[in-house]
Amino acid sequence: MTAKKPNIESKDKKAQRLAETTDVSPKQAKDLIRKHGKDSPEVEKEAKNFKAEG
Repeated sequence: MTAKKPNIESKDKKAQRLAETTDVSPKQAKDLIRKHGKDSPEVEKEAKNFKAEG
């Protein structure tokens, strides 16, 4: 069960980095990562669009 912990930490770090670079909230960043995948180029694009719409 501890094998999942590094994956969760990397998602949290990715979400935090996305939140800092795009000005979405950490929760919004996590939601976008869940929807598009943490390594998807679509994530950052959607985060920027999300912030522009908000």
